[in-house]
Amino acid sequence: MASVPAPEVLRAPLVVEFPFTRSLGPVQSAFLTGLRERTVLGVKTRDGRTLVPPVEYDPVTAEEIRDLVEVAATGTVTTWAWNHEPRRGQPLGTPFAWVLVELDGADTALLHALDAPGPDAVRTGMRVRIRWAAERVGAITDIACFEPYDGARDERRPEPHTGEFDEPVTGIVAAARLDYTYSPGRAQSAYIHALSERKTVGERCPSCRKVYVPPRGACPTCGVATAERVEVGPRGTVTTYCIVNIKAKNAMNDAIEVPYVYAHIALDGADLALHARIAGIPYDEVRMGLRVEPVWTDGGRYPDHYRPTGEPDADYDTYKELV
Repeated sequence: MASVPAPEVLRAPLVVEFPFTRSLGPVQSAFLTGLRERTVLGVKTRDGRTLVPPVEYDPVTAEEIRDLVEVAATGTVTTWAWNHEPRRGQPLGTPFAWVLVELDGADTALLHALDAPGPDAVRTGMRVRIRWAAERVGAITDIACFEPYDGARDERRPEPHTGEFDEPVTGIVAAARLDYTYSPGRAQSAYIHALSERKTVGERCPSCRKVYVPPRGACPTCGVATAERVEVGPRGTVTTYCIVNIKAKNAMNDAIEVPYVYAHIALDGADLALHARIAGIPYDEVRMGLRVEPVWTDGGRYPDHYRPTGEPDADYDTYKELV
């Protein structure tokens, strides 16, 4: 008998992104508003150190610090690393150096980008200056980058600054984003391939004989590899559920009306509940023990949701171990 070739192990690029909103205290507000006005502010500690970027508490003594001072827009590279392939959202679209720059008048270094023709043009100790962005809004990106500078060190003492500006920046919104490539592995790739054929396939543990859906490739109870594939469902039982009030979209990219229900569903023949959306019934009528079946959309690779089958509710004793 000819052997059946193993299904392709899947890989896909994924992005997790959300806006992170935070308010600014008086120190960070003054620093970012200052950048908008082409002014670089640091903060003075009790022992005379000038910290740039400024912080609200001394990292050595934990003492609150508020004495703002203005430092120069020129400085010295203390260390660097060449970035040969800039990524999305980085300061420059061409290769550049990440540099730590100790601005004249400061005692700590600021991390930013240095626009240089190549790594041979960058060195520790080189002099640089700020290249300001053409449009500034009160963000670290108001410094477009640093660029090489031939001038000598500015020996003037940092000047005290009130930190007061017209229309100060009081909050920022930053996009937190993670780009990565995900591979579900052998077991879940087979599970996903089966879904595209409108089948739900799990794997049975050779020791305890439990069937896991979705399969993990190994039994979480016994710690042994699983390989025997078992088709389960398609019907199942709601073991527990929650009501969701967060907007989302379905497999057809249509908005789902809120509130809606997500439930753990123990498919017939499975020993592990999977989660899916419940539709075709008012959200407040969903209940433990409800018998459901999958609903597929045209061309869909997985069920869009589960709906009631019309069967009597399952007895609690039949699914209590899967709650």
